[in-house]
Amino acid sequence: EGEKGYHGEPSGIDNTAATYGGVLKFQRTDGAPIFETKTLAKPALIVYASTGITASTSKVVADVREKKEKDPKWFDGLIGEYNELYKEAEEALKECDWPKIGKLADKNHALLQQLTVSCKELDDLVTLAREAGALGAKMAGTGRGGLMWAICADTKSQAAVFNALSKSAPQVWKTQFA
Repeated sequence: EGEKGYHGEPSGIDNTAATYGGVLKFQRTDGAPIFETKTLAKPALIVYASTGITASTSKVVADVREKKEKDPKWFDGLIGEYNELYKEAEEALKECDWPKIGKLADKNHALLQQLTVSCKELDDLVTLAREAGALGAKMAGTGRGGLMWAICADTKSQAAVFNALSKSAPQVWKTQFA
């Protein structure tokens, strides 16, 4: 309930992720959300970076809703691409195929740019991470500010991506999950 004041109608993923941690498959439904925890055979090496910009979730969601209503055919095509990408990513995650996850993250970021939920600051950090050696990178969360993440092949490339992003982003974190 606490999120509603800020986000409007939150998905529930933030609370679920904070409660259970690790890797989750999350699906919002008309009723209670469906989620399952996942265990990976080997850890994914991730670097997160913040733009330092806070965007209004309810405004971003309203803007996307308006785009959907103005051009449902365009929106449905974009969602179709996203759903195919999601299926590929779920399989790649099961296999711990980090190079494929990186490519799919790049594709997802491009879809989010088309949806106009990214911003120059996020795009710049995503590009910087890729140039520093990330397998792939994308924005996270609401967009138009906030966070991005990059997946790395090994600790050496994770350190290089961390160092590159630290020169441009106000906050950067290294982590891994399995």
